[in-house]
Amino acid sequence: MFRIKGYAFEIDYTNKIFPDGTLNLNGMDLTGCTKIEWYYDNDAELFTLICLAKKCAEHNCHPILYMPYVPNARMDRVKKESDTFTLKYFCEIINSLNFRAVTVLDVHSNVAAALLDRCIVIEPTNYIREAINQVYLLTGGNEGYSRKEVMNKFIAFYPDEGAMKRYSSLLDFPYAFGIKKRDWETGNILGLEVMNKEIVEGKNVLIIDDICSRGGTFYHAAKALKELGAKSIYLYVTHCEKTITSGDIYHDNEIEQIFTTDSIWRDENDSRVKILEI
Repeated sequence: MFRIKGYAFEIDYTNKIFPDGTLNLNGMDLTGCTKIEWYYDNDAELFTLICLAKKCAEHNCHPILYMPYVPNARMDRVKKESDTFTLKYFCEIINSLNFRAVTVLDVHSNVAAALLDRCIVIEPTNYIREAINQVYLLTGGNEGYSRKEVMNKFIAFYPDEGAMKRYSSLLDFPYAFGIKKRDWETGNILGLEVMNKEIVEGKNVLIIDDICSRGGTFYHAAKALKELGAKSIYLYVTHCEKTITSGDIYHDNEIEQIFTTDSIWRDENDSRVKILEI
């Protein structure tokens, strides 16, 4: 989905506008355009972005690209010759469009930020704080308990050391963190060991990370936290992929509510996942 000059529009790639299946962007006035917002849905949108950027250039406009989710950020390195460095090639295409700046939100890989020219990374602090406020309301705030009473029973949990280093400096709350047990041949997560576990019992816990696919890491984290006596468990991820619905975390009741932005998740009717609007 794109938003330009305050108007949102989506391209229906299943019902092609031209008979031959090619894109029709006629009728779009990009005069004076200062910002293009791209909320990623699929790779076909990249060609739309190229067309929009080139049309802006023809009108002597050099907009900022606001792209909260960076596609291909998981493919941020190659391990063998047969691997394809898709993130690098994607960033090269974006750079070729000469945006005045490229603004991204809580990018999954620092490599992506390094590969994008004039890249500005927005920290997700405001969204995490909004998730914490929602947890406060759900765990006593709505029943009239003071914020101090409720938050004395709140901790953050970071599922690995990377998330701990990334987010703990943004928040002033006690926290525990996890160390994953992984099958290095398959890449599957076998379990998770909780560090600083003595603070978990009786607490309301918000798991915090940048992205969720099927949620295996968070599923194991929730199981471990419950075994340690956590009172309730919630999850915040900045970017939530649609594949979460096929994971155990979505159907299991260990996590009471999932919070995310609308960077890629936009189902407002799903009660399991609450959107914190960008």
